[in-house]
Amino acid sequence: MKSELFASQNMAQPATAPGMSQQNSKSIKYVVNGEMYARQGSMIAFRGNLQFERKGQGVGGMLKRAVTGEGLALMAVRGQGEAWFAQEAANCFIVDFDPGDSLTINGRNVLCFDATLSYDIQTVKGAGMAGGGLFNSVFTGQGKLAVICEGDPIVIPVSQQAPVYVDTDAVVGWSSHLHTSLNRSQSIGSMIRGGSGEAVQLMLQGDGFVIVRPSEAVPHKPGQN
Repeated sequence: MKSELFASQNMAQPATAPGMSQQNSKSIKYVVNGEMYARQGSMIAFRGNLQFERKGQGVGGMLKRAVTGEGLALMAVRGQGEAWFAQEAANCFIVDFDPGDSLTINGRNVLCFDATLSYDIQTVKGAGMAGGGLFNSVFTGQGKLAVICEGDPIVIPVSQQAPVYVDTDAVVGWSSHLHTSLNRSQSIGSMIRGGSGEAVQLMLQGDGFVIVRPSEAVPHKPGQN
């Protein structure tokens, strides 16, 4: 049988080492030898001896109850085998953490991660009750995190001299040490008249970066299979 479908870039290759790797731009391959964590419902295929267990509470003090602005729910994957993860054909990126690194990520953008990473749910300081900016996931430690993004992300440098203002529905993540607060860019009079649709943004100050996606739309949430 012949087809471009069977091109080498589409074929799953034999595992070479435990851990996370990029299958293609839309999916992540994870060679499990022990335990790892993933977003519930994100496993698209697996082979080997693996068990999937829903996780709503902490695991060994590392995971807190997974409640974010977008309602992240996690599962533990245990055993020996290979698993593939994806989410609605979003673009996938692997972030490799060194000791001391810290990254704040919106829960809707977390796909899977190593059990060696510490994970915490924190209220975004200064964000009040602003949409998706109320709770975010803070990752620290050493290991790999797979991040998803609807469309191609934009990474914007933040400096003391040039703070950045982002829509809370578009933000993916930022350097955890940045200071956050709300910025109102629209007058009360303008809001009464109907406004521009850009009334409040999350302001980030300090030295670091912020990641945004090229859409303000809230992702579609399909029903459970």
